[in-house]
Amino acid sequence: MSVRVTVVDDPARACAALMVSAAVDGGHIVLTGGSTPKTAYEQFAAQVAAIGLSLADTTFWLGDERCVEPDDDRFNHRMIRESLLDPLAGVTEPVMHRIHAERGPDEGAADYARTLAYAGPPSFDLLLLGVGSDGHCASLFPGQDTLARRDRLTVGVPEAGLEPFVPRVSMTFTALALARHIVVLAQGESKAGPLARAFGPGAVPDPATPSSLLPPLGVPITVLVDAAAAAGLEKEQHP
Repeated sequence: MSVRVTVVDDPARACAALMVSAAVDGGHIVLTGGSTPKTAYEQFAAQVAAIGLSLADTTFWLGDERCVEPDDDRFNHRMIRESLLDPLAGVTEPVMHRIHAERGPDEGAADYARTLAYAGPPSFDLLLLGVGSDGHCASLFPGQDTLARRDRLTVGVPEAGLEPFVPRVSMTFTALALARHIVVLAQGESKAGPLARAFGPGAVPDPATPSSLLPPLGVPITVLVDAAAAAGLEKEQHP
């Protein structure tokens, strides 16, 4: 298990730089929702345009999605489209595999599983995750049966464990284990508790904190945080 905690002043900027590095030679990048990732995507798109980086061989995926209509503010792909894809329209065109979660959790999960299977499934060069106040990652919530599903790549989540309380489609830990590098991106003191339970000194895998189940996957993990989020972690300081 390899977990590295990196404390930076601006996690979004650092995340954007990691995305650029992963995209230089093409590759598969798994995106996540959230306000800090949104800022990272905006900065990534600006850097790609500035340096003239081609994303023709880059493929984007989503770790999870909410079962709402595509024009809903809660739809992760809408945020990704507005912050990353639209700014690059006409500049460079990556492949983006969105989750058709508007079809419902079960059909959406089955459709996404077929897409992943048709692609190999791929090894993800970079997989981005957030962490919820309850310690969830992707849409894998405490106390739900989805945490134990290892026989499939995706799962429907009929009832979210945290707001917004809408059904979801999520990659399972089996899919997350396909990553070569997982980056857990978090900012602010509200994330300090769940991060400490998942990755802090003495943390153990516990279904009550789903993010704590990431280290046993054997994938290198970078916990990319600001000082407030890192309060309970053993850390490396970076400017």
